[in-house]
Amino acid sequence: MFMFSSLFERQTAKQEGQHDVYVQHKGRVAEAGDRFVHVMAVTLDPQTGYKDGIIRCITSREGEYGVAGQLDRSALFKIKADSLDKFEITEELNIKNAGNVITKLKGEGGDFIGLEDPDIWRDEETGLMHIYFTMPVKLEEKDAQGDDIWNVHLGHAVGKDLDSLEMTEPTLLGTAEMNAKEVSIAPKNSEGFRYNLFESSDERDGETYSVVRVAIARDMGKPWELGEIAFHPAEHNIPWIAGHASPGPLLSKNFIDVGENKLLGIMNGCEANKHEGDKIIYGAFTAGLYIYDYEKGMIDWVSPEPLIWDTEASAKRPITFASQFVEGAKGEGTLYAHVDDSFVRAYTLNAEALKALLPEKK
Repeated sequence: MFMFSSLFERQTAKQEGQHDVYVQHKGRVAEAGDRFVHVMAVTLDPQTGYKDGIIRCITSREGEYGVAGQLDRSALFKIKADSLDKFEITEELNIKNAGNVITKLKGEGGDFIGLEDPDIWRDEETGLMHIYFTMPVKLEEKDAQGDDIWNVHLGHAVGKDLDSLEMTEPTLLGTAEMNAKEVSIAPKNSEGFRYNLFESSDERDGETYSVVRVAIARDMGKPWELGEIAFHPAEHNIPWIAGHASPGPLLSKNFIDVGENKLLGIMNGCEANKHEGDKIIYGAFTAGLYIYDYEKGMIDWVSPEPLIWDTEASAKRPITFASQFVEGAKGEGTLYAHVDDSFVRAYTLNAEALKALLPEKK
């Protein structure tokens, strides 16, 4: 595979056709329009042929783009599609019991800033829809240094469809030291439970990293158990994912087979943080590949280079963040990602071309 010394060179190479693993679709799948500040994080319902789903809509933004401390207030809205290339944002998602759960999490004086980054999963045995989403809460109290305390939880709701969802207690409770968000659902292993993956956090030598951690799910509708960290950016010399890592969608064996009890997935990564005085500035967010052993709950490999870079991603602080994959026919599938936290794009992935980027099977 090609190796490039900078993200700019990688993007230029893709534009010149040196990689054939994906084709960026023309136009935008979903945009904010006049209703929202930004839109992002599409997830789709397989039971309706991926024609219905949810999108995160930013209703207000405070702070500097690409700098730690930026505050987005969000709501989840339904989307409908006439085709997989164009989604219409319709009405806000109504989840029963949400008020009670949120009140319990934030307490009397806390600040809940909205539901974020949803994922839809269908239970093939029961037919029920489970959705998972980020629930960030700023607590009323401060820490010893007088700074805000944030708890970021992985929330959950269940129902027959998008119109009958009811919120339960969170699947994973975050703490001041550990976030819980951005889930990736794994198949059951031979013991009958799932080693799901989620984005968490860890501090080392004064630097806070986003890490990929395992959650042990014995029941998809009840709280999960915390497992070990499966990928830590500080432990790998991979520049595109040196600061932050988040697990994206896992691809089926039917699309591409990477070995027994293993799946290929899309990993979202960010370069190492930069510091300018008191500011923590994020680097480029791009999407790459990973191989996950769902029997053992271990990430075997993360690609040395990213895979997707959108041609409209900003030159200064670009973001390409994948959230949904829809398998097609004849070794192709559609990947959805949001660009610069602003709009959603689709990309066609080619399974045969992807194989050339992967390590040899062991």
